[in-house]
Amino acid sequence: MVVNGTVAEGFEPVRDAFARNFAALGERGAAVAVYRDGRKVVDLWGGTRDVDGGAPWERGTAQVMRSATKGVAAAVPLLLHQRGELDLDAPVGHHWPEFKARGKEKVLVRQVLNHRAGLPVLDRPLTPQEALDPARGPEAVAAQAPVWEPGTDHGYHALTYGWMVDELVRRVTGRGTGEWIASEIAAPLGLDLWLGLPREEAARAGRVGRVEGPEPAGGLRLRPKRAVTDAYEDPDSLTRRAFAAITPFPDQNDPAYRAAALPATNGIATADGLARFYAALVGEVETGGGAGRVRLFDPETVALARAEESAGADRVLVVNTRFGLGYMLHGSASPFLSPGSFGHPGRGGSLGFADPESGIAFGYVTNGFRKTVTADPRAQALVRAVREALSGGA
Repeated sequence: MVVNGTVAEGFEPVRDAFARNFAALGERGAAVAVYRDGRKVVDLWGGTRDVDGGAPWERGTAQVMRSATKGVAAAVPLLLHQRGELDLDAPVGHHWPEFKARGKEKVLVRQVLNHRAGLPVLDRPLTPQEALDPARGPEAVAAQAPVWEPGTDHGYHALTYGWMVDELVRRVTGRGTGEWIASEIAAPLGLDLWLGLPREEAARAGRVGRVEGPEPAGGLRLRPKRAVTDAYEDPDSLTRRAFAAITPFPDQNDPAYRAAALPATNGIATADGLARFYAALVGEVETGGGAGRVRLFDPETVALARAEESAGADRVLVVNTRFGLGYMLHGSASPFLSPGSFGHPGRGGSLGFADPESGIAFGYVTNGFRKTVTADPRAQALVRAVREALSGGA
């Protein structure tokens, strides 16, 4: 398998691990990028652009990143808080009065971000067509009763997270989350990253590859714990209902799906765009063209993002999880680079995170999704390789 791109001296283990993913773990097409202290040190891609095709993956190939989108979307309310426009400890209903219905008057903005709002499911799932309407998801969540007392426990809000974040951002700024990211994050940093793929990007031949569903492929056999398997198979479990809040789930290769803005699931990025985003959360990144350097989060906001807000048995994922404000934290379900890392995986593969202590920012995207929700073995092989490079003095 030919691996394209470059690595800085000392980061050769990442190139080796990337090649092994194709040889041993059934990778079809993927890219990985790593920044250190705002400078790109890994930029690799290989395989085919489409999981079901033969055209080669190119430097600018982008992919749907599923729930890795959540980490990008989380930056918006945190930046609004940093700018003094959003109080994390205010009730959601202060900005969104309709949300107060059915016992949700005291749900805080903070609890939306730390997965303690008690709203991971919808009693009536949305159809794919309804889900693409930016008003329907928020309306459904506003009408939903919590399934546990908000603030008393945590469970992954797989799809409802996106509708709550999007409506909060819209009520505070007058713009949807995708629009806000495009103007306030992606444009200043020159990111190939979108929440709502623009028509001109969709029209570019080969810009975004085709992906597959989350079934095992390439001979990979995953053996989750029995409790997890049971939860996914039980149609009445919170696990199954949370992931079924849109039923059936939309075709992720559908242009209409990619053009919509679902802040929980359908962000699209290159590996470089995702890694560069995280690099700018924790340090300055050169924008190019003499425009200077950009940093998104101040140190206080970084501390908010990675301060533990929720930990322990997750009522939806049925494993132990750790969350800060909008970000997963290093742990057994999401093993990042070190205990201080924060970021977000995407179901079946993609991963983005930052590690402030080492200055590392990481982005991985793939077209071959697997039946994993958090710690995908291909992404984890690359994370271990980054750790090896750092321990070797890179």
